[in-house]
Amino acid sequence: MHRAGPGSRLALKLRRLRSRFGIAAPRVAVRTHFPWRWPLVVLLTVLVATVLVRGWRDGAEDRLAGFDRGETKAEIEALRGRAGDLAIEVEHLRGITNATENSQKIDRTAIDELTRQVKTLEDENARLKESLAVFEGLAVNGGTTESLTLTRLRVEPISEPGHYRYRVLASWRGSEAKREFKGQLSFHVTTRQAAGRSAVIIVPSDKERSLGKFAVSLKNFSSLEGTLELPAEAKIERVEVRLSQDGLVKASQSILL
Repeated sequence: MHRAGPGSRLALKLRRLRSRFGIAAPRVAVRTHFPWRWPLVVLLTVLVATVLVRGWRDGAEDRLAGFDRGETKAEIEALRGRAGDLAIEVEHLRGITNATENSQKIDRTAIDELTRQVKTLEDENARLKESLAVFEGLAVNGGTTESLTLTRLRVEPISEPGHYRYRVLASWRGSEAKREFKGQLSFHVTTRQAAGRSAVIIVPSDKERSLGKFAVSLKNFSSLEGTLELPAEAKIERVEVRLSQDGLVKASQSILL
């Protein structure tokens, strides 16, 4: 078998290849190719942008300083005109708003007044129906026997604490010799006090009775109405109304609240 000697041509070529591509080969610097035109384009772009910014700034400073007077005056006049138009529009809208608010207030007032009138008419209608029922009862019963009755007792709180409005219908059928009834109205109110205890409050007091309060005089029929004043903290559970004459109870009616 033939072997290449150290001085042969093949050995020489192998040594050259190892020196070029082997570990002992010289280091090579790898650099990216960058065209020379791109730095120039970037530089020109920066210069143009700088010139534009400076031009805008100088123009703004000139306008602020009054150099561009014609354009500034036109802009000011345009702004003044727009401001005037807006002021007129605002006043117009204010007028519409005020008119709307006033209309709503008028409508609300009218509605409240109508509601109050309807409530008054409803209450009056209820009272008339109650009176009619009493008169019909008197007409049906007839006779010559004396009788006194209390019906349709109502007790309702009003706006002020401890104050109540009452209403009761009284009917009297007397004899020929005693057509008019005179007596005293009184209320026995069962209340629950703040401490949880039950108490009976009598209205009127002895002093009020001596002053003639709650005195009653009626012929045939009367609607007795008024107000009761009780302790504000008292909770009413039961109300009994009594109609007395000469210290004797002639008629009474009670309700639970």
